Amino acid sequence: MHVAIIGAAGMLGRKLALRIAAEGGIGGRAVERLTLLDVVAPAGLPGFVGPVETRIADLSLPGEAAALVATRPDMIFHLAAIVSAEAELDFDKGYRINLDGTRFLFDAVRLASQQDGYHPRVVFASSIAVFGAPLTYPIPDDFHTTPLTSYGTQKAIGELLLSDYSRRGFFDGIGIRLPTVCIRPGKPNKAASGFFSNILREPLLGREAVLPVPETVRHWHVSPRSAVGFLLHAATLDVETVGPRRNLSMPGLSATVGEQIEALRRVAGDKAVALIRREPDAMITRMCDGWAPGFEATRARALGFTAESSFDEIIRVHIEDELGVPCDPLHRLSWHRPDGHADGAPPAGRRLCRDRVES
Repeated sequence: MHVAIIGAAGMLGRKLALRIAAEGGIGGRAVERLTLLDVVAPAGLPGFVGPVETRIADLSLPGEAAALVATRPDMIFHLAAIVSAEAELDFDKGYRINLDGTRFLFDAVRLASQQDGYHPRVVFASSIAVFGAPLTYPIPDDFHTTPLTSYGTQKAIGELLLSDYSRRGFFDGIGIRLPTVCIRPGKPNKAASGFFSNILREPLLGREAVLPVPETVRHWHVSPRSAVGFLLHAATLDVETVGPRRNLSMPGLSATVGEQIEALRRVAGDKAVALIRREPDAMITRMCDGWAPGFEATRARALGFTAESSFDEIIRVHIEDELGVPCDPLHRLSWHRPDGHADGAPPAGRRLCRDRVES
């Protein structure tokens, strides 16, 4: 099977490629060839046994999507997008990348389908940003999509296109509305929701983090590990079971910022929490008022999608996957100086340890 990942240089695209390479297949089908595409060069996969083609391409430019589709991938993961804050700041770029790129890809598949019967599985990474205030809690599966941001609008249009192109038989499409992915590794991106990750990731590394919103803000989260699991599970679903409504709200964890912070305290201690600095930002706080607090995700759960059940678990997944430290609920993380005295942050030269938590 030939798999193409669009947006392969991004965090989720890279993790998806690594997992496919490690497992060697998707849903029991061997992956023999990978194409990794992004606007910057995706990293290679030296451990993958088959051929890996890396492409630098922008699907919003004429001909780029057709060139990818000409290689006839059996499965396409479309993850490429610019994030919410950037799409809001640069209107033209947001619509060019998030809408035109998606439409050009879908049209390239359509033309190939009409030419020779080409019929791939397309997994589209949508977003809970397709929903806008006023919102209920929890949000049911049949809640109307009324986005209040350019990013959410672009994703909602992509969902409609995916449903229609699937209905017309051009491809088998599944759209998954990803919760906010937390904890994102690496440097902060331009997403307005980045603080959800920052206030956990940075203290775990011994660095200060800024909290721009009240601790009462509630939102819907999932770990990168589970998000990759969603993509792979969507790739294997029987579309007859999914039915004509091809876009699914993914399961996740609803939590307030205060609950995030208390989970950090339980996992890493008071000194990690002390590194969070409150700096209220009225604009970000206003944006949070229109964000989804949580979902029922009944359809997705019935189809076998699963996610974390506590924020402690999300933090521990990050520690295991990004910091390389085995983690379990019976241990609290701390950092120790070479002389053996405990400290609350891990500057260079200190080692990450685990202290047993007595029940």
